[in-house]
Amino acid sequence: MSGGLIPTAAPDFRSGFISIVGRPNVGKSTLMNYLVGQKIAITSPVAQTTRNRLQGILTTPQAQIIFVDTPGIHKPHHELGKVLVQNARVAINSVDVVLFVVDATSPAGKGDLFVADLVAKSSRPVILGINKIDQLSESGRKAAEVKSSYEAIAAEHGWDVVKFSALTGEGLGTLQDQLVSKLEPGPYYYPPDLVTDQPERFIMGELIREQVLLHTREEVPHSVAIAIDKVEEDEHITRILATVNVERTSQKGILIGKGGSMMKAISTAAREQMQKLVAGQVYLEIFVRVQSRWRQSRTRLAEFGYKVEQ
Repeated sequence: MSGGLIPTAAPDFRSGFISIVGRPNVGKSTLMNYLVGQKIAITSPVAQTTRNRLQGILTTPQAQIIFVDTPGIHKPHHELGKVLVQNARVAINSVDVVLFVVDATSPAGKGDLFVADLVAKSSRPVILGINKIDQLSESGRKAAEVKSSYEAIAAEHGWDVVKFSALTGEGLGTLQDQLVSKLEPGPYYYPPDLVTDQPERFIMGELIREQVLLHTREEVPHSVAIAIDKVEEDEHITRILATVNVERTSQKGILIGKGGSMMKAISTAAREQMQKLVAGQVYLEIFVRVQSRWRQSRTRLAEFGYKVEQ
């Protein structure tokens, strides 16, 4: 995640911001990680994994694409949910191109139509991306049903359609070409070797949250906010001190586990990911703290980094 000098772009160089939108769990973060060639967004089988607008940067000889990964768009149930959906709406209207991602394993449903309406209200060029084609056979009744349901949405709004797999990379070359073709000539916004605009501390916190999601599944996931309290680096090791904030004492018990076993598993897995991030040894210490009803408090949300985009 280093950042060097910003070069001068050639006259035919294209650049711009592309928002990745869709329902929860359609594979938006997996897609962005694949395209930028590095893990910067966390992925998990739990819906609503993405919270903050995370920008992934892909620079090729022809273009620089800045991807804005947004929370899955859904009906909000608490203050945090409202902030997330509002931020996704802002992301749709503040970019150059919208990539609307849907899931090839099921036909278009109410959630997809809700997102399609939001996207259609923006004046931006839109590409409808059908993800997870690796999980669906090309022939058969279900494949035909899925294909026709999404093609009908695209046809109604005059959107281009690209099919791909964010897991295997199939079709992503075509997707990349389509996205670049919709961008205007423009400058380098970031140094070519940068893959995200987020500070390393933010990514560290997200890597811990990912392991909480993967290890605890339904019991704890969305009541968790991570604070990176201290990062100390020397030539041999990076020492990281973090706090996992939860809403209830029972959740704290689940996270720590019997004899500290759950926290040990979470810490070990997060540390392994962090070592890839910093390309060196990491010592990680995590504390768990109860912050009652933090998701309902605008003050706490801001403190944990969830601010409403203007």
